[in-house]
Amino acid sequence: MAFLALGINHKTASVDVRERVAFTPEQMVEALQQVCRLTPSREAAILSTCNRSELYLEQSEPDADEVLRWLADYHRLSPDELRACAYVHQDDEAVRHMMRVASGLDSMVLGEPQILGQMKSAYAVAREAGTVGPLLGRLFQATFSTAKSVRTDTAIGENPVSVAFAAVSLARQIFADLHRSQALLIGAGETITLVARHLHEQGIKRIVVANRTLERASLLAEQFGAHAVLLADIPQELAHSDIVISSTASQLPILGKGAVERALKMRRHKPMFMVDIAVPRDIEPEVGELDDVYLYTVDDLHEVVAENLKSRQGAAMAAEELVSAGAEDFMLRLRELAAVDVLRAYRQQAERLRDDELARAQRMLANGAAAEDVLAQLARGLTNKLLHAPSVKLKKISADGRFEALAVAQELFALDEGPASDKP
Repeated sequence: MAFLALGINHKTASVDVRERVAFTPEQMVEALQQVCRLTPSREAAILSTCNRSELYLEQSEPDADEVLRWLADYHRLSPDELRACAYVHQDDEAVRHMMRVASGLDSMVLGEPQILGQMKSAYAVAREAGTVGPLLGRLFQATFSTAKSVRTDTAIGENPVSVAFAAVSLARQIFADLHRSQALLIGAGETITLVARHLHEQGIKRIVVANRTLERASLLAEQFGAHAVLLADIPQELAHSDIVISSTASQLPILGKGAVERALKMRRHKPMFMVDIAVPRDIEPEVGELDDVYLYTVDDLHEVVAENLKSRQGAAMAAEELVSAGAEDFMLRLRELAAVDVLRAYRQQAERLRDDELARAQRMLANGAAAEDVLAQLARGLTNKLLHAPSVKLKKISADGRFEALAVAQELFALDEGPASDKP
């Protein structure tokens, strides 16, 4: 039995290589079954995200080179090109690596929570493909349990470390119940998309997306059940907006002090939370002078992110300890399971010998032999049969000079402890 974790990630490979090694959802089942058929892997799962492509495998004997050759061939890369940026972890280190990945300790953004869901999806797909068996299945369950402990028992995921998440977290501090709040998002780029996703996950009441082109705004709005408008419609929407977050490429401010003043009057000075993530600014700095407006710039958010990243790095130390403990506990339990199979076989063998001797003793009694003689014969016969195979093996081990095995046998049979009659 050997566990392998191998692949590439954002630390070892360029975006170009990561794109070429990525697996599409349509490829997954075929790839999983192929790696089990064409390499020594008995069980397999594949995790493929924008930042990493990793294979988690169980093999009778570790053979990473064969798997790397298969991976290179599958994606039409040269083995040398892939080997230059790939990493391989085996057994204890493979277990620890999986647990670090699931806990967000190996992510580009330390402690990011999405990776655990992606790993659970990888496990589900591998089960569907029939490539996860009892050993890899146990490892995934232990990995999920450890990642949950990291989330529960450390602060690694509590503080936002992206500008979009920081903006939404600040909004939650001002509006305790986002279910009653409305948001106006200005722009339709990547940052605003992330903001919309976070707001949607928090259950905000309504989102309006304003953009220079209605088509782009509509594409984003459709993803989150939002309403799309043009930039020219912002004044009408502003009065109904509790949260305004802007991130465009405009060279001139989109929101001025006058427009916000008029909106505040219509709102009867109900507070407005505004975040200007754009550079150059989308919202005139003077807007921040207005009462009932909480205006934050991208610099403010970067300060929040930097401070929160420090706290996550502190929490990461505690998380690493939980991962190490989780990996050690899993390997210990796995080794105990290996002993269970041996013990079961040994017990079955001993019970067969016992039954044979018992049947012989019963025949002797039926033929009129004295009970004392039958009991003595039963004890001798059972002892001799139980000791026969170990005696033959020990003599051969000694003849071969395998003295370390003799020391293990002495420990196994508790021969250092002296006769049972000597014990108190």
